[in-house]
Amino acid sequence: MVPDGHVKDHAYDYDLVVIGGGSGGLAASKEAATLGANVAVLDFVKPSPQGTTWGLGGTCVNVGCIPKKLMHHSALLNDMRTADAPAFGLPSSSSSEEGTNHSWETMRENIQNYIRGLNFKYRVNLREKNVKYLNKLGRVVDAHTLEVTDKKGRTSQITASRILIATGGRPQPLECEGGDLAISSDDIFALEKSPGKTLCVGASYISLECAGFLAGLGYDTTVAVRSILLRGFDRECADQIGTYMQDHGVKFKKEVVPTKLEKVDGGRIQVTFSDGTQDTYDTVLVAIGRSADTEKLGLDLAGIQTNPKNGKIPTKFEQTSCPNIYAIGDVMEGCPELTPVAIQAGVFLSRRLFGGSTKPMDYINICTTVFTPIEYSTVGYSEDESMEKFGKDNIEVYHKQFVPLEWGLSEARSHSKGFTKVVVDKTNDMVLGIHYLGPNAGEVMQGYGSAMKNGITFTDLQETVGIHPTSAEEIVTLSVTKSSGEDAAAGGC
Repeated sequence: MVPDGHVKDHAYDYDLVVIGGGSGGLAASKEAATLGANVAVLDFVKPSPQGTTWGLGGTCVNVGCIPKKLMHHSALLNDMRTADAPAFGLPSSSSSEEGTNHSWETMRENIQNYIRGLNFKYRVNLREKNVKYLNKLGRVVDAHTLEVTDKKGRTSQITASRILIATGGRPQPLECEGGDLAISSDDIFALEKSPGKTLCVGASYISLECAGFLAGLGYDTTVAVRSILLRGFDRECADQIGTYMQDHGVKFKKEVVPTKLEKVDGGRIQVTFSDGTQDTYDTVLVAIGRSADTEKLGLDLAGIQTNPKNGKIPTKFEQTSCPNIYAIGDVMEGCPELTPVAIQAGVFLSRRLFGGSTKPMDYINICTTVFTPIEYSTVGYSEDESMEKFGKDNIEVYHKQFVPLEWGLSEARSHSKGFTKVVVDKTNDMVLGIHYLGPNAGEVMQGYGSAMKNGITFTDLQETVGIHPTSAEEIVTLSVTKSSGEDAAAGGC
């Protein structure tokens, strides 16, 4: 970081103004205030193209991680009720008719009530930390001045010694005729009635997660895939996710994109695909990527240029080309688009700006989980990335297929298996990546993330005593290598 000109006796209104009241912005503002800074947070939710709005807390809380995980859990409960219950001596419940046993309206209402509770807690937290909350839209006028606009369109100006951009991202629209008929992840969780027969456009984790819980709740669900599933993730694991989803009711239309959407049959949407085929859906959900929400921030007035492809801001240690303006989270070029990353980056930045710390954010070896019907968690490099970076001859992969114990009695899961693999650098025994497919993937991987940050070797893994009987122990009992050609299926206890 270079000096940004901040002094304690400046004449600005605030020491720090944060633009964006999402997870990262709130964490940074509260930490800065705790360290004695005079802080304000600007948060104003611009409605989605379909008119959906939400409260304080950003994407994760309102239209991302939280409602997604809860709907995913609803689908898992339905799956256990229909697939597993009979084998455990419990009464089953048929889901042969679409949506028969699921009340979308009840689930939606309860989730939205839970989120509103979180919105309220965030406002209380800001007040308790002495952070000024301004429900206004911010725009940069110069390096220290912001124009702010309230919900009635009234404008005023505020000034700050330092400014933090934490506005996150928004879904990219579907660029085809009738594309405005599609909804996005900004809308799906607030739908007042069930989505019915749904087309999910895109092979991103957002698209696959939504398709997974919709199919798991009994809705006819199709995913339109232009190229490959889960670009950027481990190929082998992504392909296994696709197979599992297909076996569990999700349909895939491969190597196609929508070319036209039009209303038919009293509000249903007829979709024409690039291969000339057509089908009709009740809902079309587009999840083809996200762009940083920076277009109307006026950053150019402070000499800050964004990436024209995605709107992201280039930074060095979260500092932009204008030294007193910073960026964290999804708006920052090269930053993993994960809520905990934005939170930790915000806290670390505030400590450097106002607490005398010199500790930078570490963006390496960050765990993540994809909440598809078979959950996938990972930390470190994929197999392909490892071979490219360290050389194919220097890599060994230990892998295993296994049946999670909780699936063991169910005839409906007789073809389903979990999977794990560890990618190792043969030259020094260091673990480069850990991958897991199975139940409770996020819970399984979190502890391994700590180990990876501290430089775990494969020998360390092998010498770790597992917890039995769990799926997590499959990682520490790996012994079969890909190069051996031996069967990777686990057996016995």
